[in-house]
Amino acid sequence: MNLGLAIFLIIVALLVGATAGFYGARAYMKKYFKENPPISEDMIVAMMSQMGQKPSNKKVHQVMNMMKHQQK
Repeated sequence: MNLGLAIFLIIVALLVGATAGFYGARAYMKKYFKENPPISEDMIVAMMSQMGQKPSNKKVHQVMNMMKHQQK
């Protein structure tokens, strides 16, 4: 009977740990993306406009592709 209780407690601990880990990671990712949003094309257009450049679609796509390539 003692072995059955130990196995039960191990299974309960694994379930609790997996659930806590899932929600903890989810909360961390939400906080991270709120503080560091991914860069969108609108942000690039605004940045280029502030620097005095005329943002064309070609330039915006070049910058997006360059940033995606650097992240790999």
